[in-house]
Amino acid sequence: MSESLNFLPFTKPTIDEETIAAVAEVLRSGWLTSGPKVQALEAQLSEYFGGRPVRTFNSGTCTMEIALRIAGIGAGDEVITTPNSWVATANVIIETGATPVFADIDPKTHNIDLDKVEAVITPRTKAIIPVHMCGLPCDMDKLYAIASKYKLRVIEDAAQAIGSSWKGKRIGAFGDFVSFSFQVNKNIMTGEGGCLVLNNAEEARLAEKYRLQGVTRSGLDGIDVDVLGGKYNMTDIAAAIGLGQMKRLTEFNAKRLELAQYYFEQFGSDFEARTGAELPVADFENSNWHMFHLVLPERINRAVFMQQMLDVQIGLGYHYRAIHLFTYYRNRGFKEGMFPVAERIGKQIVTLPLFPTMTKADIERIVSAVKSRLL
Repeated sequence: MSESLNFLPFTKPTIDEETIAAVAEVLRSGWLTSGPKVQALEAQLSEYFGGRPVRTFNSGTCTMEIALRIAGIGAGDEVITTPNSWVATANVIIETGATPVFADIDPKTHNIDLDKVEAVITPRTKAIIPVHMCGLPCDMDKLYAIASKYKLRVIEDAAQAIGSSWKGKRIGAFGDFVSFSFQVNKNIMTGEGGCLVLNNAEEARLAEKYRLQGVTRSGLDGIDVDVLGGKYNMTDIAAAIGLGQMKRLTEFNAKRLELAQYYFEQFGSDFEARTGAELPVADFENSNWHMFHLVLPERINRAVFMQQMLDVQIGLGYHYRAIHLFTYYRNRGFKEGMFPVAERIGKQIVTLPLFPTMTKADIERIVSAVKSRLL
């Protein structure tokens, strides 16, 4: 019977014919690498973020590393971050030669617990990388109060948060460095890619150097390299996709909000009490609803549950396993039990399907399948 059902992945990009035609136009133009489409996307993003300088890149990982380098973070420095994220959030700290320091997470928001941050600040601490998990912003007032008190740079891992807001202001339109991802499962995407929102023209020029081998050009044949850069530039092919996606960002996020609200309606107010499972924070003002998380009760084996859902053609993800439990980080001295909230959630969390082309009937089917396995 399950074979007759359409498969529901946990996410799926929406690409319209206009965007496909725009990519074809780029391919025919002969200008495939960074060019006029990249410049146009950066201009649109800058306008979206209130006129702040924005530079695009080939991932939302290098954006964080480059922000750290612009901030002067390197060997001997410490950077505080969350153990609950994709491993890239911590890897970039190590890439600069600095040391990642974790603070546990809030059990409800799954964001870094800002009440635990000050306890791990030392004289070596130079920055903090918070993550706006699933598009739900951290407490920005508290975050920047801590940063100001201890003179720390902030690199917001806003990979999942384009279109999210804090007290009516868009994430990215204020603050320090803000990094966004345009990887294929994000609210808008370029296939692979990302952007970094910067504070001023000087930082933007330095970001340009870091993304393309440290090169500065002048005139027809003038070239110099005065910093060690890499190869992180976005292509015009990717930018053409991004321009098409930007046209629909408001529409996409509105649909995600509508679907998230329907999830709560279908689960019902007594779902958590009846099952022991945990739903996300029902924030319908600030979050862009990048993902919809469900924390399974301890009595449920996650792998078994995921297979049961696959059996009825529903695909789930899980985001994320606690970073400090990966072998590489254990080899750096991290141990089980150090961040119990992140460990518990990382063991039991699943990501339910949520993308703009889903229907309310899809939500009903998913919730029914979840309830039949938890009740």
